[in-house]
Order: sequence, then C-alpha cells, then structure tokens
Amino acid sequence: MRSTSPTDPPPPNPKKSLSLSLSLSATSIEEKVKELRAAIGPLSGHSLMFSDDACLRRYLVARNWNIDKSKKMLQETLKWRATYKPEEIRWHEVAVEGETGKVYRAEFQDREGRTVLVLRPGKQNTSSHDNQLRHLVYLLENAVINLPDGQEQMIWLIDFTGWSLSNSVPIKTARETANILQSHYPERLAAAFLYNPPRIFESFWKIVKYFLDPKTFQKVKFVYPKNEESMGVMHKNFDPEILPEEFGGKSKVEYDHDEFSKLMSRDDVKTASFWKLDEKKTTLVAPEPAHFVAQAS
Repeated sequence: MRSTSPTDPPPPNPKKSLSLSLSLSATSIEEKVKELRAAIGPLSGHSLMFSDDACLRRYLVARNWNIDKSKKMLQETLKWRATYKPEEIRWHEVAVEGETGKVYRAEFQDREGRTVLVLRPGKQNTSSHDNQLRHLVYLLENAVINLPDGQEQMIWLIDFTGWSLSNSVPIKTARETANILQSHYPERLAAAFLYNPPRIFESFWKIVKYFLDPKTFQKVKFVYPKNEESMGVMHKNFDPEILPEEFGGKSKVEYDHDEFSKLMSRDDVKTASFWKLDEKKTTLVAPEPAHFVAQAS
C-alpha cells in the first residue's frame, strides 16, 4: 500500500506557499513580522505573551505571508484564547478523559527532538464533545510548552488498534478538532502518522479529509506495518529502539495513567509559572523537574 490512502484524490498542491516561504530572505521575514505586528496594534497580558515574533511568523506562513489574512487569523485566535483560556486548563479538570491513554504526551521524541503526542482513538472512554476537546487542547498546550529550544512543531502518532466506526468520535468532534489545530495552532504540527488504519477507516477519512486545509493534508502520512516503504518513512522519523511496539518499534513502554497524572500535575506548575498565573489552580506544587520529556529506554 502507499503512504497515503488509496481512495484519496490528488492532494492539494502547497507549492505556492512553499515557494513564497523559500523566496523570502531573513530580512524580508523580519519586515513581514514587523508589518503584521503594526497591523495588529497594541496588545497586553496573555495576548502579548502569546504573540511573540515566532508566533507571528507561524501565522504568516499559514496564510502565505499575506498580512491581512494573517492578521485576521491571529485576531480570531486571540479572541478564542481570551474566552476559552487554554492556558488555564488544569490536568485534574480533564484527567478522566485520559484514563485509558487515548491521548498523551509520549516519553520519547522523534529523530529531530520534537514533542510527540500519541493518539489512540480505539481507547475512547467518554462521550462529551466539549470535554474531549478540552482534553485535547490541554495536551496541545502541554506539548507546546515542552518543545525543546529551537523546535516549534510537534508530531502526532495515531494508533488505530481497536478503532471502529462504533467507537469513533462524531464527525462534529473531528471537524472541531481539525478547526482548533489549523486555526489556533497553525504550523505547530510537523506530521501526523496514521498507523495501520483498518479498511473501514476509509469511509471516515473520506469525510474528515475535507476539513483539512492543503498544508495539514500534506502532513498526514498513512503507515502500514506490512508495507516496507511506509515503515521506512516511520523509521526515518523515529528510532525503532524507542518507538513503542504498537507502532512497529521495539520499546515495551506503556501508558501509565497514575505516572502520567503526576507528570501533568508538575507541568501544571510549569504552565502557571510561564503564564504568570495563580499556582493555586494546580493540584500539585512541586519543584520543576530537570526534564519533562524523558527518553524511553
């Protein structure tokens, strides 16, 4: 099988945005950032903290360096963050969603040192649309704050073991997930590896793929364990020694909800400190550990 679904139409062509990015010099990029900042106008509080130069560059890239479109996109995100307050979500508020390990930050990184989120849709354990999205947003924020220096993007690993149409999230939730990722976390996703989706997933994918913009669509990689070429793509991005067995690797690491909860509680302190929030919102006050993303052995 190919590394993309055989039922897909020819994917959207992102060459235009890529060429725009490559054609801009460092000076031109800096000028674009300044232009966008001027267009947005004065910011304060968390909006100002969020909108650093790297953030503005991501929004410019997402909108092909168009100032007006980038401004509109960023303003919509700032409005969303002001009401949704993703930086204030705490683990104890969403922990029940994570009991089965359906989404969690991995204890390993890809070959470029990027944070990895593992998604296991077959482990779905709740039915609340709002709580599921809140849990995902919490983990997106957590992945971002744990990105190593010099990295701005994360990787998604999606394991389809146990997935079926009967336990899949509603189309509404899938659509809103895509919207949140693309609209409010642009250029944060480096790649999403869909590992061994069953044939019946093609019916679900036919609908979901139309929620994806061209850039996100290009980042989706289908990986099948019996296909040497697609496994080669996986191993090009991950060391098989640290990759979990469920993704074709050799590591026997497993999700431990109690241990992950302790890690997230410590990370809540880190998040509160970063955003200068009242740490009483956290469930555990502890010194910041030396490493928040450990390499699995």
